[in-house]
Formats: sequence, C-alpha cells, structure tokens
Amino acid sequence: MARPSGKSNLKKRKKTAGSFTRRAFLKGIGLGSGALGASLLAAGAAPAVAPPAPSPGTTLGPGAFPLTLNVNGQSKTVRVEPRVTLLDVLRDRIDLTGTKKICDRGECGGCTVLLDGRPAFACMMLAVDARGRAITTIEGIAPRGGLHPVQQAFIDKDALQCGFCTPGFVVASKALLDRNPRPSLDQVREALGGHLCRCGTYPRIFEAVLAAAGHVPASKS
Repeated sequence: MARPSGKSNLKKRKKTAGSFTRRAFLKGIGLGSGALGASLLAAGAAPAVAPPAPSPGTTLGPGAFPLTLNVNGQSKTVRVEPRVTLLDVLRDRIDLTGTKKICDRGECGGCTVLLDGRPAFACMMLAVDARGRAITTIEGIAPRGGLHPVQQAFIDKDALQCGFCTPGFVVASKALLDRNPRPSLDQVREALGGHLCRCGTYPRIFEAVLAAAGHVPASKS
C-alpha cells in the first residue's frame, strides 16, 4: 500500500489548521456581535432608570453613585465617585462657583463653606462626608436679591482688591458674627487666621467685619 508523501501531509495539516482558525474566529465574531447587538437592543428598549440612593452602611465606589446634599436649603443630587471633594462637587456639579479653588490643600481659606453653621474648608472634605449636613455657600448667606451685612460692609469699606479670597473671608466672618455678634478686633483676627489675602487688605477686612458688628460706622471710609 502506497503511503502519502511528507509534502502532501504538510499541505493537509496547513489546510486543516487554517480552516479551523478562520471558522473559530468567524464563529467568535458572530457570537460576540450577537451578544453586543442584544445588549444594545435591550438597552434601547428599556428607559434609563436612576439607581436608588445607597443606604447607610453600603460600601460606596469605586464608581460613581448618587449623592444627595443639602446645599443652601435645597436638596441637590449628583453622581460622583467617593474620591471627589465637596469643593469640586459644589463648583463642577452644582455650578456654585462662588466657593473658590485656590490652594486646594487647606491653606488659604478661599473654599470656606458652612457645615451646620460652622466654617469648613471644602477642598479638604469628601463630598460623601457632607451627607446629612446643612451646607451653606457664599451664594446662600443672603436673602435672594439682597446682601448679607458682612457683604455690604466689605463693599462699604473697600475690603478687597482682586476679590478672589473674599468669599472665604465673608463666609468665615458670617460664622463669627453668628456665634459672637460683638467680637473684638483680636477675636476677628483669630477667627480669620486661616485665611490668606495675597493683596494684603487685612486692615480693611477687619474693619469691615467690625463695621458689620456695629463697632464702627458702616459708611464708606
């Protein structure tokens, strides 16, 4: 009986291997396309539904999750990752840009907001840690269409130059006057000790706070 030559066997193996690879490849593509198409059809058939808010004790992240915050008396829900700071949520997700991002490491006070009435640096706090707290920004310290007495005093006393640090000073000054309506100059300096003004308007800022407290006339000096 005649045996096939080695050259013939080699051609047969190459042909068999090549056919299997192409079929397997095309089969895999077909299955993948079908699964992808089914997924797209399923996604298109059902409307998107927002996931429920996580309950206490639920592990959050690493992806985005729905977060509800009480900001200036209003409930705001955003989707954020657990690593996002309160400052970034206020500025980038809720569009409250009065809270300034300057040093972004808790050294200048430009990002000061009130948490349950007490000043806090929003750049040093995760947004998720502000859940259940009353957050007040510079946009929320005065009635709609009006100015807070501290804001008016800053205008009257010309207590700003570039104004970038001013929101932090105003919010911290409001917190001071809320707990101590008649502070001394030393108490004003101490309360604003964590705030930096690169323009150096500290004397006018202190004077404005004292004016808002009724220590000095509020008219423009």
